Order: sequence, then structure tokens, then C-alpha cells
Amino acid sequence: MRATWDNVDIAESEKTVVVEGNHYFPPETINKDYFQESSKHTSCPWKGEASYYDVVVNGQVNKDAAWYYPDPKDAAAEIKNHVAFWRGVKVGDS
Repeated sequence: MRATWDNVDIAESEKTVVVEGNHYFPPETINKDYFQESSKHTSCPWKGEASYYDVVVNGQVNKDAAWYYPDPKDAAAEIKNHVAFWRGVKVGDS
């Protein structure tokens, strides 16, 4: 799977974890050059608290376009620190 925004590949992995229709990329498969920590946090009843990244490509900022669970609840342990996308980030087969 590959995640692309603004025509740039920002993550690529052969082994994503699919939860609720979202592909979660292992942390070592994202290109950290394109990610900046965000102050946004949300809560999921069964996954726990999510943290967010802004995706920054070619000077363009896609605010809070990626999220991850640094300390998920037990039910979501398999996606610890894995990164998922929305807000126009395209995720599809490589």
C-alpha cells in the first residue's frame, strides 16, 4: 500500500493493518520528512487517544491529515504507533 499527497509518496508498506476500513502503516514505513507533530488529540472508546500529524509537502500543509495511537487500549494493540490518513491523502495499492 502507498499513501500519497500532493503527488508525493509519504508512506509505503507491504504490511498495513486495516481497522474500520483505514490502512494503518507501520511507523518505520512513513517518510518522516513530511510529518510534523500536531497538537490535536481525539478519543476513541475502544482504541484510546489518537495523536495527529500535519502532512507537509512542497510547502503545503495538510493539517491533522494523519493520526496514530501512541498508547492504544488492549483491543487496538496491533496498531500502536501505526499511522492512518484522511483529508485527501490517497491510499491505495502500490
